[in-house]
Amino acid sequence: MGAPDRRGAEAPLTILTVCTGNICRSPLAEVLLRAELEPLGVRVHSAGTHALVGHGMPEPALELAAREGVDPEVAAAHQARYLVEPLLADADLILTMAREHRSHVVKMMPSRLRRTFTVREFARLASTLSSADARAAADAAGASPRERLAAVLRAVNDQRGLTPSSGDDDDVIDPYRRSRETYARSAAELTPALVEVERLVRDALM
Repeated sequence: MGAPDRRGAEAPLTILTVCTGNICRSPLAEVLLRAELEPLGVRVHSAGTHALVGHGMPEPALELAAREGVDPEVAAAHQARYLVEPLLADADLILTMAREHRSHVVKMMPSRLRRTFTVREFARLASTLSSADARAAADAAGASPRERLAAVLRAVNDQRGLTPSSGDDDDVIDPYRRSRETYARSAAELTPALVEVERLVRDALM
């Protein structure tokens, strides 16, 4: 038998990814996470603190998405949009590409502090939690997917201040208007972090 379907009638869980222009880093994170987590009923969106509204992903970003197996039509359909409060209010987990975006989110909506991380910060903290520990935290919260994910996020938050960071290591480099090598470096910083995000979300929901 497969894992139980815990989604029930609840509104879908939502992950929001945030960067500056919403054309390079956050949409790449969005389409990669969506490909893995949408089958679990998780919605993934993105937005920018200073979005280039209506713009699509640059060609190097589209190439990186395709290289990771994303449907080219899905990536090409992206249009940048501003980060606004309703998006934050709707999000169960907010993953920013750099500390400046995390600060922006928390200033906009202080109540989102404990569900907002830079994506690399989240991965660093999540790496200290085994899947068994994450599942135990989720199971203690009951059957609701939202409560299960919230319990896992509390466990991740508990690692803040306990897991050292050098600061810059929590940011994903911005490749906008830079070389393809910089795009590749940015993706190399981003994609391993997304693997940890996917793992913990799966642990929470399965």
